[in-house]
Amino acid sequence: MLTNLLSSPRVRWASDEYSGLTLTWLPILPSLAPSSHALADYSSTSGGRPWTRQQLQNLPLLSASIGVTENTTCACKLGGSTKREFSVLPHRPEVIDQWAEALRQRFGGRAIAVCLEISKGPLVSVLQRYAFLVLFPVNPTTLAKYREAFHVSGAKDDPSDAQLALDLLLTHPERLAQLHPYSAAMRTLQLLVEQRRALVQDVGRLTNRISATLKQYFPQTLEWFKDKDTLVFCDFLTRWPTLKHAQRARQARLRAFFQEHNVRYPHIIEQRIRAILSATALTADRAVIEPNRLLVEALVPQLRVLLHAVERFDRQIDVLAPTLPDFAVFASFPGAGPVFTPRLVAAFGERRERYANAGEIQMYSGIAPVTERSGNKCWVHWRLQCPKFLRQTFVEFAALSIPHCYWAKAYYEQQREKGSSHQAALRSLAYKWIRIMYRCWQNRTQYDEATYLNALKSHGSPLLN
Repeated sequence: MLTNLLSSPRVRWASDEYSGLTLTWLPILPSLAPSSHALADYSSTSGGRPWTRQQLQNLPLLSASIGVTENTTCACKLGGSTKREFSVLPHRPEVIDQWAEALRQRFGGRAIAVCLEISKGPLVSVLQRYAFLVLFPVNPTTLAKYREAFHVSGAKDDPSDAQLALDLLLTHPERLAQLHPYSAAMRTLQLLVEQRRALVQDVGRLTNRISATLKQYFPQTLEWFKDKDTLVFCDFLTRWPTLKHAQRARQARLRAFFQEHNVRYPHIIEQRIRAILSATALTADRAVIEPNRLLVEALVPQLRVLLHAVERFDRQIDVLAPTLPDFAVFASFPGAGPVFTPRLVAAFGERRERYANAGEIQMYSGIAPVTERSGNKCWVHWRLQCPKFLRQTFVEFAALSIPHCYWAKAYYEQQREKGSSHQAALRSLAYKWIRIMYRCWQNRTQYDEATYLNALKSHGSPLLN
């Protein structure tokens, strides 16, 4: 049955995030030669910007639609006919490859537009392998709201969602932008910094759990080691999981342990040894000590693995990030350092035509507030729908810039004096930083504190007071 569907002379398709491979076949775009030059020209048609109405006029009428449910059931509706056909397309890489190769042979490598409800993920990675498939991602919330306009009951079905994605592409192309993937190095860096941040969050959750457990029977370790996300903390609990074990150890062994972990100040070592020997046990109840000790012994190896994993990610990022052309630009910002310089590089990417101005990045990242008006009422709130990791990058960098940048610290204190909360003040500071970063990024110039302070002085900024 799927072979019969491929026999239609003009086809496009779309997919749905929740089904994994929900497809809607759309009309073929104007024919292109299968050469790489023709495909390159087509890829630059929209330049990453939304399509215009004039480009819409080049789209032929709908020829066929195909939807695939979560159970891989395909539904086809041919143009000019009310008859629907059904078939099955399993969600396996080899099947998708055969399907794409059949499309290539049938239409001679001509471009086929694909409307996707996602912009990244396994399905997008598979489809990007085929140059003749031109991807147009759509925000899942946009498609959900579009569905509500026609299905007020809240009913949802994969085939109907695929057809709605088709309608959205045909009727509102100015709202969609073609997906232009970054280079392999940039995409690798983006994934590395995001996964590293996820590992750091896992470290935080695990240290919190270990700390909560130690408070039940061995709270002294939380005073002896201020930083819980360290290998010395893990090794100490591995060797001496209870206060009784630590006090039984010889002083020479404790002294050698701290020296092996780069504690070079003798007075600090002696102070810790005296604290260990003079500590008083919180409880002697075995019913409390033994279960918590076992839990700590189970959690500490997990923490050690995560710490080593973060170190491996750091080494990989340190090798890759300096090879990207804009690394020096973002390394010049105060407080960026070895961690946030790669994150800022990944946040802006390498396609400068993607954003027309700094305001687009501010809104896309969720830093810019949202203003709502209805009648005589007007209220402002922060954006809920945005890439959370991107917003986190700008806000965390703004916090780190305060002790390293004169005007950033003055601006933060100014916002706090106006009554803003800590997080609101950081978002306001991040809002200003994005404007500065965008200009430096566009001009390929490094940030200079003196230049910006002179600009503030020429504009009579109150920050200099």
